[in-house]
Parts: sequence; C-alpha cells; structure tokens
Amino acid sequence: MTISNTNTIMELEARQAPAKIAEQLRLNAPIAAELGQTLRKLAPKFVMIIGRGSSDHAGVFAKYLFEIEAGVPTFAAAPSVASVYGKTLALKDSLVIVISQSGRSPDILAQAKMAKQAGAFCVALVNDETAPIKDIVDVILPLRAGEEKAVAATKSYLATLSALVQLASAWTLSESLAKAVETLPQALQTAVAAPAQLTIDAIANERNLVVLGRGLGYAVSKEIALKLKEVCSVHAEAFSSAEFLHGPVTLVESKLTIVDVCINDESYTSHIEQIDNVTARGANLIHLNQTSADIHPRIAPLALLQRFYIDVAGVAVAKGIDPDQPVGLKKVTQTV
Repeated sequence: MTISNTNTIMELEARQAPAKIAEQLRLNAPIAAELGQTLRKLAPKFVMIIGRGSSDHAGVFAKYLFEIEAGVPTFAAAPSVASVYGKTLALKDSLVIVISQSGRSPDILAQAKMAKQAGAFCVALVNDETAPIKDIVDVILPLRAGEEKAVAATKSYLATLSALVQLASAWTLSESLAKAVETLPQALQTAVAAPAQLTIDAIANERNLVVLGRGLGYAVSKEIALKLKEVCSVHAEAFSSAEFLHGPVTLVESKLTIVDVCINDESYTSHIEQIDNVTARGANLIHLNQTSADIHPRIAPLALLQRFYIDVAGVAVAKGIDPDQPVGLKKVTQTV
C-alpha cells in the first residue's frame, strides 16, 4: 500500500492515477476503437471542445494533440454563447467533445445541447456516467477515475488526458500513439517514484510566478498555473514560451521567477532557446522536466504533471495550507 507523504487526500488521489488509468484504458479500449472508426468515416472538418477550468485546460492539450496527430483544426468553445447569448453555431460535419467531471453545469449542458441540435457529433468525457450530459451526446467516453474528494482535480484530470490520447490513437490508427497508450500507466508510476521537482524552498517567498511551456508542454502549463493558485495561494500565469517573448518578457527585468515546463518533443529546441533568453535577462528559474528520458513525447506531459501534483500538495502543506479544501472553492462549480 502506497503511503501519502503529506497525508492529504489530494496527494493520495494523485498517487492513484496510474492504476486508475490502467483500468480506464483497458475498459475503454472497445469504446475508443468503435469511436475511432466512426470518426474516420465522419471525417470531421473541425473539433470544438466544451469545458471550464481544468476541463478547458484539457481542451488545450486536445488542440495540440488532434492538430498534430489527426491534422484537424481544434478550438475551445465559449459556453456562454448558448447559455447567456442564446446563439446557435454552424456545427454540421464537426466533432464536439464535452469535458466535465460532473457533467452537470448548466452552461456546459446548454452548449452541448446547442451543438447536438446544430448537427455536431458529440462525445462526452465525464467522470460521472449518470450525469445528465449522457442524454445529450452521442457517445460517453468514461474517465473512470473514481470518486475524487479533494477539491483540486488530479487523477480525473490525468484520466481526461489519457482518454484524449487513447481517442487520438483509435482515430488515427497511429502505431506510435498505440505504443504511447500501452506504456502510459508505467510512465505515470515511474513519475510517482521520481524525485521531487517543485519544493517549498523554490517558491516560499514567491507571490507571482510565470509558467512557460511550448506545445503540449504549454497545455499542461495552464493546469500547473491553476494548481499553484488553487492550493498554494500563489498567483501564477501560463504562457507559451514563444508568446511570452512578444511583450510579457519585460516582466523579467524585475527578477521574475519562471517555472520552466520542459518536454523533449519537437518543440524542445525552440523552447530551450526561449528559456535561455529569459535566463540571460535575469529570470529565476524553477525547472520541471519529464521524468524519464525514453518516455513517448505525447505522454511525457502527463508524467510531468503526475509528479507535479504530488509536489504541489507537499508545497501547500509546507506553507500551512490544506490543499484538500482551498479557501473559497468547492468541488462542483455550476455556472449559467
């Protein structure tokens, strides 16, 4: 039995992710295979992702993954278009993916209903299979993360990313992605056992941080910044390392601390050049790296995040903060 270092629910749940995802991938394999066949026949012109918070961040990961691997334009929805403005989009011949732990937020349901009525093929990635979203979409791809008691999502977010990788593999029939899916649970377990990368010493006196990544690394940077805010009460904002040089880099002159999210994929060389640039300007750097050298590049961001979740819980406790109950937050947020 794995013992949590901080005795927090957040860390315990994060440590459950490798086993939960192994089971998820096994049980979802036939669903993903059938869905992949459907998508090859449908040949969607674009993919729209519906989600809020961490689910919206998972959509950024989906954007890079689907555009790189399937060559299909992918973008985030603005749920208020349906729920507040009452408008309908032209979504014929499209794939719409709804990402939600609860599957119950009114604005998410309204946008999904609009998408279905507008002619989209709709898939929901949801942790609660009994949620009302099931009555709207065409297919449910379950996250199977189990109950998540901590307010800050960990295993459910990683399960969302693993579901997206499995879906991309089934859709494209890529042998490389199939290998990534096969090796993912062990890669996550390796990350659990890896040394800490984020420590209290690194951010004890920090009130503002910038998190930089590139490509799929940038996608998980948004989730890292959110968790630093949620459970450590540290203001953090994520940028693409390329975008950061277009203006925000002037912040470095005031000795800004930057969290470097480094993934060894096609973006590595350009990202390192940009990190070298901010280092030369005097930035303080905290490095988060993929947890093994031979990991598949499409799942390396998941392994990095797996390690980060454990580390950030420890940092929160060291700061005297209970990461299981962040002040002012609740598990299910319902917005109109």
